Amino acid sequence: MRLSQMLFVTLREDPAEAEIPSHKLLLRAGYMRRIASGVYAYLPLLWRVLNKVSAIVREEMNATGAQECLLPQLQPADLWRDSGRWDTYTKAEGIMFAFIDRREQEVALGPTHEEVITAIARDMIRSYRQLPTHLYQIQTKFRDEIRPRFGLMRGREFIMKDGYSFHADEDSLKATYRDMYQAYSNMLRRCGLEFRAVEADSGAIGGSGSTEFMVLAEAGEDEVLYTDDGKYAANVEKAVSLPPDAVPATFEKYEKLDTPNTPTIESLAKFLDCSPTQIVKNVLYQVTYDNEQAVLVLVSIRGDQDVNEVKLQNELARQAAAYGGSTVISLEVPSETEQKNWAAKPLPLGYIAPDLDDDYIKPQASVAPKFLRLADQTVVELKNFVTGSNQSGYHVVGANWGDQFTLPQSVVDLRKAAAGDRAVHAPSQTLQTARGIEIGHIFQLGTKYSTAMGATYASESGEEKPLFMGCYGVGVSRLAQAAVEQSYDQDGIIWPTAIAPYHTIVVMPNINDADQVVAGEKLYADLNAAGVETLLDDRKERAGVKFKDADLIGIPYRIVTGRSLKDGKVEVVKRATHESQEIGVDHVVKTIQQWIEADREY
Repeated sequence: MRLSQMLFVTLREDPAEAEIPSHKLLLRAGYMRRIASGVYAYLPLLWRVLNKVSAIVREEMNATGAQECLLPQLQPADLWRDSGRWDTYTKAEGIMFAFIDRREQEVALGPTHEEVITAIARDMIRSYRQLPTHLYQIQTKFRDEIRPRFGLMRGREFIMKDGYSFHADEDSLKATYRDMYQAYSNMLRRCGLEFRAVEADSGAIGGSGSTEFMVLAEAGEDEVLYTDDGKYAANVEKAVSLPPDAVPATFEKYEKLDTPNTPTIESLAKFLDCSPTQIVKNVLYQVTYDNEQAVLVLVSIRGDQDVNEVKLQNELARQAAAYGGSTVISLEVPSETEQKNWAAKPLPLGYIAPDLDDDYIKPQASVAPKFLRLADQTVVELKNFVTGSNQSGYHVVGANWGDQFTLPQSVVDLRKAAAGDRAVHAPSQTLQTARGIEIGHIFQLGTKYSTAMGATYASESGEEKPLFMGCYGVGVSRLAQAAVEQSYDQDGIIWPTAIAPYHTIVVMPNINDADQVVAGEKLYADLNAAGVETLLDDRKERAGVKFKDADLIGIPYRIVTGRSLKDGKVEVVKRATHESQEIGVDHVVKTIQQWIEADREY
């Protein structure tokens, strides 16, 4: 492609809307343009990148025996109600573009396709002989993000590969899950990316187990915790660890002490000259379920630990049925205004004890009359601990479960694992931290959707059984930007060769120089004929502008028909290292081919 014929406009300044390097660079380098908040046009250079990513994804998916299809973007609400997720996506998470069509039917633009594919399986899969079956698509998805940001990282419209498998039993599902783990690893390696596969929370998708594939980058929104032995890695939302050992308590008797101005763990530990590990803090939350029932939740956790709100939300979702609900709509620390809606009297905030009386809750139908009391595992073994007294300005010391306080019946892992913690699988290993961008996510869904939507098959014995399902997603457009976020410098983008829009760019510094033009045109033709995807910068621009643009757009190899032509050579520059060398014109094609082949072995 000739740059003089391409829709190609670069910017010298960072766009005001862009926050992270990859977003700035893709806009500056003319890869995309913002159309609306979270909505971008993929311009020719970026479209080539996306097609290359999609081709790698297709090849790896097809190699596993998966079949490509295309599912409708417009989905009826009834399917989502069948699965029980309509309220989750339209109310709790609120990310569904939902509306009423001219037939007065509720419909939505698909953020994901579990419901559609399950309905197809319900109608078409009859017998165990048809299993396993695995379908996938590459398509635009829509999510009404509250705060679209970071360009393609969190947009309202994006390209995604999503696949769904159906099985007769869990063993078959796990086999395909392992295949997908390998396929996704292959995809990211072939794209030239440094990544880590981590244990993850299943979120609104659900299921028994899931793995995220994180491209490592400093601007990643997710924190990954891992061990150096390579045996453990997890998203911080899911991660588990062994907390530091608690310091033995110094308080030998139970008593109530005047502790003025100590509403925080730090201030209390300093006042009492004790370790935060000796303190039981009690954190108040308010959860609302999809039946609009509000429940006040009191979480007891060791003073040096923080509550992992993803783990807490999962636990509250498991308890939803006890309150007549099925889905968590919201979870928050109640504000002062919200407290006034249900508190019968002022709360002793900062001084709450595990036995805060239920009479703090004002009787009303929309609020459960009793606190839901949960305890993290870190408080179970504490002896002679410090905690609140339910009176502002006072704490108690020397307290024990079974004596002064009753340990909540629900004891679960609610703490947030942190870097430096000991690993569960090997206490000699400590958790390390890295930032990551989620690119892929694979789920073992089990029978969640098939049971809800009546998708069954006839077993070999003739018994009707629910289908086991798996779900596997890759963010194609997100992956493209993640590659930039992982690899750039002060001059611009550094594309991995496998997904670069072109392999080489031939730059003719002076198009008024006949020798440069002849050599450039010949190299352009020969490289393309040899299968090397090549750009030709034949614009009427200064040489410095051309060199800057070549660096900005990140083409792996730059060939310059400059002064060395008189010696039968051209300058070849590697974008990743800025390494420059002069190569004979007759050897350029073969040399570039060898370099590209070596890059593919990454």
